[in-house]
Order: sequence, then C-alpha cells, then structure tokens
Amino acid sequence: MSSDRKGPTPSSRPPASFSRAVFAVAWKDLAAELRSRELLSAMLVFALLVILIFNFAIELAPSLRPTVTPGVLWVTFAFAGTLGLNRSMAIEKDRGCLDGLLLAPVDRAAIYFGKMLSNLTFMLIVEIVVLPVYSLLYNTNLFVPGLLGVILLGSIGYVAVGTLLASMAVQTRTRDVLLPILLFPVIVPVLLSAVRASGGFLQGLPMEQIRPWINLLAAYDVIFLAVAYMVFDQVVEE
Repeated sequence: MSSDRKGPTPSSRPPASFSRAVFAVAWKDLAAELRSRELLSAMLVFALLVILIFNFAIELAPSLRPTVTPGVLWVTFAFAGTLGLNRSMAIEKDRGCLDGLLLAPVDRAAIYFGKMLSNLTFMLIVEIVVLPVYSLLYNTNLFVPGLLGVILLGSIGYVAVGTLLASMAVQTRTRDVLLPILLFPVIVPVLLSAVRASGGFLQGLPMEQIRPWINLLAAYDVIFLAVAYMVFDQVVEE
C-alpha cells in the first residue's frame, strides 16, 4: 500500500505510546467483530465442519487416537486460521480502513502487532471451542497442560507469519488464493513442530523427546516476530 506519510520510527516512540497503539488497533478489530460477527462465525463453522467430517470419515480405534489427533487438530487450526487471516485483512482493505491505519501517526509495527493480537484472539477462541467438541466426539482428553502450551506457541507462530503475509497478499486481486500459496510453505516448521510436540504429550512420551520440538517452535516464533517487526513497514509499501 503506497503512502507518502510513514509512521514514526520505533526509536522515536516511547514504549507506552507503542503499547497503546497496539492495543488500540487490536481493540478496534475486536469491537468491529463483536458488532458484525462475520469473521469469527465463519472460522467457527469451518473448524467444526472439518472436525465433523473427520469424525464421520475416520473410525479411530482408541489406541490410534493419540497418534492421529495432532494431525487432525492442526489441519483444522491451520485452515480455519487461514480463513480468518484472509478475511481480517480483506475487510480492512474493502472498507478503506487500511489506508487510514497506515496514515495514522504511529509506528507501523504497532499496526502489525495490533492486527496480530486480534488475529491470535480469534484463533484462540476457535481453539477453545474446537478442543471440547473434539474431546467429546473422539472420547479423548485434550486438556493436557503441555498440549495447551504447544497450541499457544503454535498459534503465535502461525499468526505472526500469517499476519505479515496477509498484509502482502491483500494488495493483490487474487488475495484469497495467494495467501495459502505464500503461507503454507513458510509455516511448515510450525506445523511440523506443533504436530510432533502435541503427539508427544498425547502419547505420554518423555520430555527429552518433546523438548527439541518445543525449542524449535519457540525459536521460530521469536525469529518471525523480529523479522515482521523489521520489515512490516516495507511490506505495506508498494
């Protein structure tokens, strides 16, 4: 998105002002969603349909559920999350709000983190609904503290990359098709680490076998958050 006016550099904005800008952008998205309910409802319906389809398509023996469950869960989270990321940025573009955000006298990285925070909130709400539904349908306990931590780490990494790439794809006419093409190859380390770590907790593996996947997931989150912080200003410039 071209604009002659750039936001202040990170060094020129006090931390309190940056934090206020981040939460202002996030609250704007959450308040708009509370009024319209079009984004979250679409994500929830899609996620629940995927869970139901898997439930009817795959008859799992109890011994196989800990092995298959991580893949089913993360396929559901990934596709529902992509739908949410696409719609989140498309709504901003279609309503002309994106131009206003880019012209606001704030560091543009605050816009990225605000959008990321709201997208993460939507994804976590979907996961909060999906987990008990899946537990009920498959008679599997998913409320394992380690598994919940992995879901949180994986969601942060997914949304961190997805928000950045959605900001790029929204500038194109084929944004609905382009975002998955850009996102899924980049997000493979997150999905692989999250599936392996989730499976480890569900299968009761020792922590020594799970820790490398958690470390990879955490490292990916930190690296891409830092990269997004540095390049978001250039990404939204044509």
